Amino acid sequence: MDVFKKLEITMPLSEALQQIPSYAKHMKQFLSKKKKYLEEGTIEVQGNCSAIMQRTLPPKFKDPGSFTNPCIIGNYEIGKALVDLGASINLMPLSMLQKIGGLEVKSTRMILQMADKSIRHPYGVVEDVVIKIDKLQFPVDFVVMEMGKMQKYLSFLEDLL
Repeated sequence: MDVFKKLEITMPLSEALQQIPSYAKHMKQFLSKKKKYLEEGTIEVQGNCSAIMQRTLPPKFKDPGSFTNPCIIGNYEIGKALVDLGASINLMPLSMLQKIGGLEVKSTRMILQMADKSIRHPYGVVEDVVIKIDKLQFPVDFVVMEMGKMQKYLSFLEDLL
């Protein structure tokens, strides 16, 4: 092992393995039997260490899915807002945007494909809307959509919540 510590080669490894057969033999042994060459020692871990180092995995929890949370946007209390942790965007109906008022809508060229494979064009995007949930405040971007046909489903959902 001391020989390998002092060995210095200034050519590509593949070329060295071709030109020095004994080196190739030792390298093959080294790579196939790593633990034989490694020096033993203790490593002291400072602070927290990952589950991989501890060889323990955190407990697996059930997917929370969707849930509702009371929230406030500006002075408008939304009651129970549907929170879906798997959603990629935050969606707001145009009717709610009009009720809240005072938010700047930016136009967008975004195209959304709905779950039923239909294509929808959003009304616009509202950026950095401050959402208040309990005592916490979060800046959130919303995609604003005119619901139209979907309004009857939204009122049904509001009745459920």
